[in-house]
Amino acid sequence: MKYNSLNYNSSTVGFLKAVRKGLAPDRGLYFPETIPLLSQNFIENIPNLSNHELAFNAIQPFIGNDIPKERLKSIIEDTLNFDFPIIPITNSIASLELFCGPTLAFKDVGARFMARCLAYAHEVKEKQNLTILVATSGDTGGAVADGFFKVEGIDVVILYPKGKVSEVQEKQLTTLGENITALEVNGTFDDCQNMVKSAFIDPEITQNIELTSANSINIARWLAQMFYYFIAYKNRPNPHKDLIISVPSGNFGNLCAGLVAFKMGLPIKHFIASTNINNTVPNYLSSGSYEPKKSVSTISNAMDVEDPSNFIRIQKLFNNDFHKMKKVITGYAYTDPQTRKAMKEIYSESKYIPDPHGAVSYLGLKGYLDQLGDETTQGIFFETAHPVKFASTVENTLKIKLDPPKQIEKILNKTKLSIPINDYKSLKNFFLDR
Repeated sequence: MKYNSLNYNSSTVGFLKAVRKGLAPDRGLYFPETIPLLSQNFIENIPNLSNHELAFNAIQPFIGNDIPKERLKSIIEDTLNFDFPIIPITNSIASLELFCGPTLAFKDVGARFMARCLAYAHEVKEKQNLTILVATSGDTGGAVADGFFKVEGIDVVILYPKGKVSEVQEKQLTTLGENITALEVNGTFDDCQNMVKSAFIDPEITQNIELTSANSINIARWLAQMFYYFIAYKNRPNPHKDLIISVPSGNFGNLCAGLVAFKMGLPIKHFIASTNINNTVPNYLSSGSYEPKKSVSTISNAMDVEDPSNFIRIQKLFNNDFHKMKKVITGYAYTDPQTRKAMKEIYSESKYIPDPHGAVSYLGLKGYLDQLGDETTQGIFFETAHPVKFASTVENTLKIKLDPPKQIEKILNKTKLSIPINDYKSLKNFFLDR
């Protein structure tokens, strides 16, 4: 498989080269030359396959010969070494829990997969040290820090917005040390993301340091998220019904990966792009006009993104045809009060404890199903983070006390290690002084 830049001004590269580069030299996102199709026999056999077998068959065509099949199988087994429970909420709605990994967030899968792909590349092909430069609105930082911790030949630099991630999220990305450095930015997530993008095209930095990104702009982080959709399809509670999936969406990498699976032939009937009031994409799906606005802080902070990087990939999947996209994706946006109300509703009905992002995802799914008025559908909403990562919001809303899981207990008393920066000049000086 080869990958092109979506700015169409860079050379075509293979999988591992695209992973190491992160962004193309022309600052474009990499995109596969073709979307491979699944065989009908494979689709019919999905219920009989393990998660590891599903993931291998989904991702292998995008990697080709860059990683030997047996090594790829080993990487997948090491990546997917935890459960993905589906919890029924009502007769037609269920939650797919994607937070059972080491940092209690859905981004564990992409980060672990990418780290292991890069470790293989460093082992057999590229001996030069690599620096992972990543911006986070919450969970990416912790997942990347854990996934790449002590990986040989790789340093990690994480930018996060000061005061705009939860206490647990901050602890996860600032307490490891070793090859992990956290930069606390006096600004928003979009400021962090723009600084990362600027660094990638700054020759004073790139002539001395090889950079790549572990945001969902990186193809290994992005494409590995396809695995969730195959697992959802395999384990859906009502397999005789059409499947509708709602995804809490910020930078839109997760939803975009699902749409790749759909384009490969995975039988998902419809997708819901559920957001908070940072509603650039739902507005676009309603009006056809893409107009990013300055992001606003919410209780579902991982979705506080004004201009989602992966939306250009979604447009490419539909050949920039707005009407074709609308047939497959519906967008909804919700306020913090609506999110809190949904958290209470879910807990009241089923004693299930959602985090704010899962509640937004539930709202989008419920809104679509209510509008559809159809008994022939099974809805699954993605629950992307453990509620303890947003303990204050969850506990205050539901009037309960959460017990921290073992993954959290071990970091709560660790010392925060971060470097404050204010602007791109500060980031540049950080690299030039290393």
